[in-house]
Amino acid sequence: MTDVDDLGRLRGRRVLVAGAGVSGRAVTGPLADLGAEVTVTDSRPESLARSAADGVATIPVEHLLADRGEIAEFALVVTSPGFRPDAPLLAAAAGAGVPIWGDIELTWRIDRAEIYGPARRWLVVTGTNGKTTTTSMLEAILVAAGIPAAACGNIGLPVIDALRTTPRVEVLAVELSSFQLFWAPSVRPDAGAVLNIAEDHLDWHGGMQGYIDAKARALTGRVAVVGLDDPEAARLGRASAAEVTVGFRLGEPEHGEFGIVAGALVDRAFADVEVLAPAAGITPPGEAGLLDALAAAALARAAGVAPEAVADGLAGHRVGPHRGAVVEEVDEVRYVDDSKATNPHAARSSLLAHSRIVWVAGGLLKGARVEELVIEIAPRLAGAVLIGEDAGVIAEALARHAPEVPVVRVETGDDAGVTPGEQTQVDRVVLPGSTPADAVMAVAVDRASRLAEAGTAVVLAPAAASLDMFDSYGHRGRSFAAAVAGLPGRSRGRAQTDPPGTP
Repeated sequence: MTDVDDLGRLRGRRVLVAGAGVSGRAVTGPLADLGAEVTVTDSRPESLARSAADGVATIPVEHLLADRGEIAEFALVVTSPGFRPDAPLLAAAAGAGVPIWGDIELTWRIDRAEIYGPARRWLVVTGTNGKTTTTSMLEAILVAAGIPAAACGNIGLPVIDALRTTPRVEVLAVELSSFQLFWAPSVRPDAGAVLNIAEDHLDWHGGMQGYIDAKARALTGRVAVVGLDDPEAARLGRASAAEVTVGFRLGEPEHGEFGIVAGALVDRAFADVEVLAPAAGITPPGEAGLLDALAAAALARAAGVAPEAVADGLAGHRVGPHRGAVVEEVDEVRYVDDSKATNPHAARSSLLAHSRIVWVAGGLLKGARVEELVIEIAPRLAGAVLIGEDAGVIAEALARHAPEVPVVRVETGDDAGVTPGEQTQVDRVVLPGSTPADAVMAVAVDRASRLAEAGTAVVLAPAAASLDMFDSYGHRGRSFAAAVAGLPGRSRGRAQTDPPGTP
């Protein structure tokens, strides 16, 4: 059955959209364009109220679970990526024989069916870390080449909205998370990249293999691009069934690879030897930034972009907020916001960029281990300040592998308590249970400043997700910057902060 047939059968049929967040709201209009009768469900009354205000029918998740016969009346469930496969709502739909698509799956089918004009070229970016930077680099390169392009997907703009943009977009630089890829089995991008793979979202995927399998779906198109310096990504490249598989590495590339020679990014995959751009001009600087640039260049070259446009795009690219941004320097101590480092692998790059650090960490580890990270950064640690739900897990790792490092744990009364195996010498700061997250961060930054000496960097690289305390990693980063601004002796202005109104 073709995509047109699959979509045509939705006309006059009921379709349930699971999740009234950004991705859920984005698909209601296109579903209505297809003639479907759309109903949105969510467990949050305020989210349903927004959909109802838009004129969309709504029903609470609890009502559907209480009357499971109604679920069988839907022709399709379109799920937001946050819903796990074992979520009761989706389990009930599957049990009733109702197909379940993710918002990306629906968008892919709509694009292939040419509902909004000729199908676009999809260039997909995934990986544990570096997705957003690589995607924004790719967009910059495509724009420099004069190609109507948009960065979309997990980076912020829903892909379905990019399809409906005026003027028309021809090439999509699509950042996809493992959640989105799991729910999008039909996607076959023109080119797709897996940057790296480290432990993350293991609770959602039920283990490491499920996470890897989801990421591998980015490599099912014509060109597969993989990070050769990452063992798991390189393994996926060797197993890829793509027509063309391209690797990228920090060292000198072999035939079929991108790499670095004599201080320049070089393409040996789509040319014999093509010098693309100077490595010294890449932002963010450092190994992680270079790897992201190589991946973006590989995807762009797979799409036929000229070397000159690669150079121009990378030269004009600037790193976004909360990705290693220096927010201020106070009394010769540099304060760095890498709130986007939501897992240990991401935190590693940020922490290794500084010779002496006070580490501000903690949040939701999502099943990821911190042992290897702590072992590697231990010689650089001047101290650690821990916050959030899994602070105790990080404290245990520090006790085992860096017992001489002073540790401060800032917690609220609701979460207070000694974790088994944690250092007895941990300096515990217990705040009232009702203390707002911003106030917890202010105390954490104050204690970090007391541990820091001149020449030290205080680095917010949480190695964990933010949603146990904050609305988002952006909120966490802004909270850190505000706390730094409140320190006495402030000597310099902030850098790379969010524009007003950024969520």
